[in-house]
Amino acid sequence: MTDAGRIARAAGYSVAGLRAALRRESAFRQEVMLFVVFAPLGAWFGRDGVERALLIGSLMIVLIVELLNSALEAAVDRISKKDHKLSGRAKDMGSAAVYISLALVILTWAFVLTDRYI
Repeated sequence: MTDAGRIARAAGYSVAGLRAALRRESAFRQEVMLFVVFAPLGAWFGRDGVERALLIGSLMIVLIVELLNSALEAAVDRISKKDHKLSGRAKDMGSAAVYISLALVILTWAFVLTDRYI
């Protein structure tokens, strides 16, 4: 098996995962819409590559964390649909990770933009 073949298969799995998230996860769709709106603003507001990376990168982190949270929820649901305190704890922790990533966006944008405009 060549490395190129492995890379091509991995890319296919990644595209399939993105499609599944877009079809089945409303939170992911909402966060993608926020990314589509705010990423160009981040590119425009950022003074240099570092600021642009911070503004757009913080948005990308939300998408990454949401994908991981959705994967965790799918795995937990696959194991059992019954309510269990450990399943609930796992889902709550995944949700908390998304929440913290959104807080990171707010803090990053606030620090970068207030430094520039105030």
